[in-house]
Amino acid sequence: MENRFFVDSDKLTEKALEFKHRLENDPSSRTDHMKYLPEMEQIDSDVCRNVMSNMDSYDPDKYTARDVKAALDASTCSIEGFKALLSPAAKPFLEQMAERARMETSKHFGNTVYLFTPLYIANYCENYCVYCGFNCYNNIRRMKLTYEQIEHEMQIIAKSGMEEILILTGESRAQSSIEYIGEACKLARKYFRMIGVEIYPVNTDEYRYLHECGVDYVTVFQETYDTKRYEQLHLLGHKRVWPYRFDSQERALMAGMRGVAFSALLGLSDFRKDALASALHVYFLQRKYPHAEMSLSCPRLRPIINNDKINPLDVHETELCQILCAYRIFLPFVGITVSSRESASFRNGIVKIAATKISAGVSTGIGDHESKYEGKKAENSGDEQFEIDDNRSLEKMYKDISDEGLQPVLNDYLYV
Repeated sequence: MENRFFVDSDKLTEKALEFKHRLENDPSSRTDHMKYLPEMEQIDSDVCRNVMSNMDSYDPDKYTARDVKAALDASTCSIEGFKALLSPAAKPFLEQMAERARMETSKHFGNTVYLFTPLYIANYCENYCVYCGFNCYNNIRRMKLTYEQIEHEMQIIAKSGMEEILILTGESRAQSSIEYIGEACKLARKYFRMIGVEIYPVNTDEYRYLHECGVDYVTVFQETYDTKRYEQLHLLGHKRVWPYRFDSQERALMAGMRGVAFSALLGLSDFRKDALASALHVYFLQRKYPHAEMSLSCPRLRPIINNDKINPLDVHETELCQILCAYRIFLPFVGITVSSRESASFRNGIVKIAATKISAGVSTGIGDHESKYEGKKAENSGDEQFEIDDNRSLEKMYKDISDEGLQPVLNDYLYV
């Protein structure tokens, strides 16, 4: 299945196309991707330095079968062992890695699989990220839900039985202010027991405000930890500032959030280095904030229009499985989420090995849950960010998980 990440140039306005070409061809017109903007909070943390020093020195090709065997034989996986498990030398050991991962998952999570669904409430964006369907130059149907529309969408989702929701917006403060997101979260608290947000990075006081509005956890995708590649792919907007994005989860934890989630978009750069950095980002923050719940996602960059502009590095299901097994062995207590970008057969298999959380009843469009859940025609809706592969409903997902001998869980947390 092809994902509509990038819109052809002939679908851009003449003015937008001119500015787009200037940004691409004149590097001096762009802001420094490593320099904070005045309104961005800077925190004093050594996490970034620890992650990047390990990633920069990582040579996947230096590891041997002996290193992989040593990592699998160890009772606790070290950073060095994790590096070996991510290396090409570990490919012949995938079956052993899967068995070790399955044991760790069973030990710490039993046979449970958690279910949630995303709700996109706006798709306006102020960033120019060349791989994303929401980017500000793409000529798509933009939409921002009213509070009444948000509540209607939530009522439809809640009627399906879902108890955990992830609220998402495009990265536009002008269209999706903190107050707007906060009010959406207050509405969500009426219908759901667990609320996450995946929005543009914000300062600590703003994360604290969202927590007061009912948010339990914050998800931020770093996209890639390769700073040079990041600069090439993020040409405009606040998202261009790499270090501010990196520290998002720590600011959220400083604000009192119960949990945070991490990910790279595998395929934008060297997927092994990005997988290493993602896990180490969790590893070092886990030691600073041992009370916090942390989780990893593992989306792949799927085939897209204008591949030649991005030159994605292929990450096939075998490599993805290797990464997920390595994550589980290295971070046995961490939740692992598998995206609906993946096929139903892959998701059915990986939840028996390493993953602990999957989405169901997914829509990445704006205002179209009624059409997708109840078959009614959407009067007005906004375009999707990407196309999903696994479009099973909550009811179907629940049954499939149960048929596999696993226990689907809709919520395990109660406020008292």
